[in-house]
Amino acid sequence: MDFLSNFGSLLWWFLSIFVFVAYLMALFSIIGDLFRDHTLNGWWKALWILFLIFVPFLTALVYLIARGQGMAERSRAQATKAQEAADDYIRSVSGTSAADEIAKAKALLDAGTITAAEYESLKARALAG
Repeated sequence: MDFLSNFGSLLWWFLSIFVFVAYLMALFSIIGDLFRDHTLNGWWKALWILFLIFVPFLTALVYLIARGQGMAERSRAQATKAQEAADDYIRSVSGTSAADEIAKAKALLDAGTITAAEYESLKARALAG
């Protein structure tokens, strides 16, 4: 192939592919944000999609400038919600609560297996986590 022998053409080809993939990522982020935004009317969403189809680069630029701050806030809210859901799930499957840990430590203290200082340390760790 002729373009493989020419380093400049190969470099230009890689740059073109990079820009295209970056544009696709921005496009999918915009579309995802459109459907995540519950304050935007359905007709406005359809209008944004139509403009993204027929005037893609200009529409993407305008969207990022006009709605970029809200896009970041919605993304942050979704990430926080997902993290809280993951934390709740982990707590639910771990099976032990802070009260359970303190009860186990108290039983060990009463049995003489651990000292009072170790009990206080385990209690503090259970209450912190």
